[in-house]
Amino acid sequence: MKKILIVEDERNFARFMELELMHQGYAVTVVGSGREGLETATRDAWDAILLDAMLPELHGFEVCRGIRRAGFETPVIMLTARDSVMDRVSGLDSGADDYLPKPFAIEELLARIRAVIRRSKRGIGAAQAALAYRELRINPVAGTVSKAGAVLELTKREYELLLVLMNHRDRVLSRAMLLDLVWGYDCEVETNVVDVYVRYLRNKIDDPAQRSYIQTVRGIGYVIRS
Repeated sequence: MKKILIVEDERNFARFMELELMHQGYAVTVVGSGREGLETATRDAWDAILLDAMLPELHGFEVCRGIRRAGFETPVIMLTARDSVMDRVSGLDSGADDYLPKPFAIEELLARIRAVIRRSKRGIGAAQAALAYRELRINPVAGTVSKAGAVLELTKREYELLLVLMNHRDRVLSRAMLLDLVWGYDCEVETNVVDVYVRYLRNKIDDPAQRSYIQTVRGIGYVIRS
């Protein structure tokens, strides 16, 4: 039985999710504050964590960063009423695997849970040979990226996006495909977050005097061409 931790201070909403997840066969634990959420998330093993962004005592983004700093790779789905692109980017940058704005249909939440659990099992950063292209080099074992010998400081999501593009070199990947491969989305969602992260990556890996590593295929998506 898969174990789900819900960190949510709205009791009625937390109870609703708890009952729906239990009906689907999940073992569910509910806590109502950020501090208790961080302690519980790092004390036991979980298959997924549903984390509200606005929590008493400790903000949800800080809880997520604390989980990652403690070395836990448990899939985290951030839940929040705030739905701007930058809010979603902030949630993902804090280490969340997915971001679901309220209100949402329970069917979509269940699909997201299945997706992040499935993705965690297949391991996007599984050990493989080092990847190199032009001055870039990715070491998947160490989880590092270097350019001309200098290590680049990438966020977890930036690293995963670059790894996917490098692994699929010369293949154009649509935004929807990148969402599925990098973020693990299992249903139709807005795709502008991909554009934001491609821009972040370009700012860190490109040289203004040279052709961009990541090429835009208008109307389709992105590709690294050799």
